[in-house]
Amino acid sequence: MATQLNIVVVEDHDALRDVTVTALASKGHHVTGLESAEALYEHADLQCIDLMIIDINLPGENGLTLTHRIRQIHPNVGIIIVSANNLAEHKMQGYDQGADIYLTKPAALEELNSAINALSRRVKPRQEQNPACLTLHPRTRQLILHQTSISLNAQEAAVVLALLRAPGQRLETWQLLEIAGREHPDYSKASLEVLIVRLRKKLMQVNMQADLNPIQAIRSYGYQLCTNITIAD
Repeated sequence: MATQLNIVVVEDHDALRDVTVTALASKGHHVTGLESAEALYEHADLQCIDLMIIDINLPGENGLTLTHRIRQIHPNVGIIIVSANNLAEHKMQGYDQGADIYLTKPAALEELNSAINALSRRVKPRQEQNPACLTLHPRTRQLILHQTSISLNAQEAAVVLALLRAPGQRLETWQLLEIAGREHPDYSKASLEVLIVRLRKKLMQVNMQADLNPIQAIRSYGYQLCTNITIAD
């Protein structure tokens, strides 16, 4: 069985990003899709990333600069560049900036998966290196990190579990409304927003190293859980 990794896909093409995230999540990986380099710096688990898949032509900071920056900050992270730039000089630039593997678009998902599997032999999952990740106990609805424990109500636990099990840990607003409002026929979008705010506070309370936005709103879509949580048996 392939090593399960915490992967971040940085790709500004929405459809390609979503397809990649879904395909890799189906392989058992924990995958987060981001549309830009700037979005990465708001990501809650930057320190827990095992592998990154980066496009070069990104809005704002380009993929080469991002690759160089990540390689300096996190030398052990696996980095795969996937770009339409297929000239030898472009590939050399990618490797010079710190990429482990350079794939040319359109890269088949099978090729990408093989590249990930090859890198997984070198990359040790961060969860194995650092067990300091949140654990959700569904039966007791407790979020636990070391000796710190926070209680969730039934709605909050249901939303967290649904996000954890969703591809890319993201769900559309209507899906979350159905989950949170199962026992509340008049449950509204405003009520969901209040629940999300409350969950963010609890996640930050139990994990002081969490990003200021562990649950990110995705414009015209819904929400994405951007923190590492394991589900207890």
